[in-house]
Amino acid sequence: MFNDKSILITGGTGSFGKRYVSTILDRYKPKRVIIFSRDELKQYEMEQVFNAGCMRYFLGDVRDADRLKQAMNCVDYVIHAAALKQVPAAEYNPMECIKTNIHGAENVIQAALYNNVEKVIALSTDKAANPINLYGASKLASDKLFVAANNITGGQKTRFSVVRYGNVVGSRGSVVPLFQKLIEEGNGHLPITDPGMTRFWITLQQGVDFVLRNFERMFGGEIFVPKIPSVRITDLASAMAPDLEQKIIGIRPGEKLHEVMCPEDDSHLTLEYHDHYVIKPSIRFVDTQVDYGCNGAGEVGYDVERGFEYNSGTNEIFLNIDQILEFNRLALQ
Repeated sequence: MFNDKSILITGGTGSFGKRYVSTILDRYKPKRVIIFSRDELKQYEMEQVFNAGCMRYFLGDVRDADRLKQAMNCVDYVIHAAALKQVPAAEYNPMECIKTNIHGAENVIQAALYNNVEKVIALSTDKAANPINLYGASKLASDKLFVAANNITGGQKTRFSVVRYGNVVGSRGSVVPLFQKLIEEGNGHLPITDPGMTRFWITLQQGVDFVLRNFERMFGGEIFVPKIPSVRITDLASAMAPDLEQKIIGIRPGEKLHEVMCPEDDSHLTLEYHDHYVIKPSIRFVDTQVDYGCNGAGEVGYDVERGFEYNSGTNEIFLNIDQILEFNRLALQ
């Protein structure tokens, strides 16, 4: 469905954007792939690798509504990946997080409507479910904006959906590169915030494939959540450095012990599919009635039990040491 289409990625010089571009160029023949981001050096470096004739590089910030409108001219699909994502940084710089993650989301929505973009998928995070930190709260607000945007499209074709998933193995700022750096530097221990901490675990390629698939599945208004395994942070440390001491340093500002992707309070809205969940919109759209139980790809989902919660600490699937090592290997490919 991406052949001869124009696709724009906000925050496209990040880990997701690079893997997405590599995947889309390998599998399809797009008309244009537009990288929209604010760092000229990262764009220059990315252009040295991805310089196919369909590639376009737009300097701009999602805080700039006019620049977004210009960049989305004649675009078919948008992936909104731009965000300020570091939990402690957001706690100490709250307004900067709000300007990018909330105001920027609204600017993406308005630019897409202005240009009659066909489909928009916004990337979310497990931290947006039952948030306790500003980053999560800002992404929850962003999710709500993208869901509600389907109610203001009028007669336009534009539809908005959200993809929510857990920690991406090996992404910038994540724990795997941190542990690897400490190991290579000969550090005498690995820092563990809490011995009971768990996280959802997904490779970058799995995340990209899930987003691609959901362009076909989406009707608009859904939050897509993949079924993925969990890891215990102590197991991760043991897998990467079995001989190193694990030193407990305490939970950081705004950090959770476990992550949730489908909260219990949304169980009445949650559908289970064979490899993912869908959280239906809590509001009704005035101009369309959608049966979310059968998606655009023809897959059928079923209501979960009331009280269901998709939690990294109670997940049915946990990776063992060998599986963690394999995930880490795949992440470095």
